[in-house]
Amino acid sequence: MAAYIIKRLLLMIPTLFGIMAITFAIIQFAPGGPVEQVIAKLSGNAVSATDRITGSGGDFGSVQESSLEQGGVSDPVNSRYRGAQGLDPEFIRQLEREFGFDKPPLERFFTMIWNYMRFDFGESYFRDISVIELIKEKLPVSVSLGLWMTLISYGISIPLGIAKAVRDGSRFDVWTSGVIIVGYALPGFLVAIFLIVFFAGGSFYDFFPLRGLTSENFDQMGVFEKIVDYFWHLALPLFSMALAAFATSALLTKNSFLDEIRKQYVVTARAKGVSERQVLYGHVFRNAMLIVIAGFPSAFIGAFFTGSLLIETIFSLDGLGLLSFESVLNRDYAVVFANLYIFSILGLVVGLVSDLTYTWIDPRIDFESREV
Repeated sequence: MAAYIIKRLLLMIPTLFGIMAITFAIIQFAPGGPVEQVIAKLSGNAVSATDRITGSGGDFGSVQESSLEQGGVSDPVNSRYRGAQGLDPEFIRQLEREFGFDKPPLERFFTMIWNYMRFDFGESYFRDISVIELIKEKLPVSVSLGLWMTLISYGISIPLGIAKAVRDGSRFDVWTSGVIIVGYALPGFLVAIFLIVFFAGGSFYDFFPLRGLTSENFDQMGVFEKIVDYFWHLALPLFSMALAAFATSALLTKNSFLDEIRKQYVVTARAKGVSERQVLYGHVFRNAMLIVIAGFPSAFIGAFFTGSLLIETIFSLDGLGLLSFESVLNRDYAVVFANLYIFSILGLVVGLVSDLTYTWIDPRIDFESREV
């Protein structure tokens, strides 16, 4: 097993390099880079993801004023950027130096990789803060949503899926399937809006807060009050996110258990007089859980970004999902690549942990004897 783990860890290096290289190459052809974003702001044509970006990094402000005062100067560098006509060419060159675009693409890429290997992510292009500090600032929201959503969805769906498999075809199975299908069909953002209208100061009740992860007086609260306040703020976002994930996991668990229950080894165990509980949890459970565990890495990682983006926006939760989305739209490449790098590493590591969990649940699985 040690050899397999080492192989997987070594394989992560070219995989991560390939992810970064492909993304970097695509970005080179994407229109509207950070230089164009600053030019668009100067010309009053910028369209930002949100109104949160109030300033820009570096000493752009004074250069912007001087460039506007000097008026347009014809220069080949201006022709590379749409809307740059009328700006001082030296201002455009300074923008390129600030963003690192005065260097060839290959040099920029390998410099970025070398810095990322040392976990040096630089500073945000448009926020006066380092990328790592910005990620740390947004991390509590994403960790809270991703971790609790995964635990709640799996904690409910696995017991429910087992109960449905044991009672297959019963009235309980039928009506729970109806609830699950409805839950799966409802988009998370639509459920979130419904909850806000009814329970968060919309048209009916005002039981839950609508903004932030904690209350303003959180620091003055006791330990128990902090716990209650924390989950009070998370109640509606978690319910909105977990509904669809819970429905998928429950049906997956049921079908997996049904497939195992009908196998010959279960019939043999029952014929030997083994209790139903021991058959279910001593034999069937370990085999049936393999397919559920297979979907855990994608569910866990997805909850940090794709699953929480709209929920973060609707409930005004400033997390990594919203940060990544804003950074892509605003061409803040320093934040975009840092998030991609961190999430890629996290996804690769979680995938390895998932494989190791396979061998823990079912010792018959031997990854070491196979080609990686």
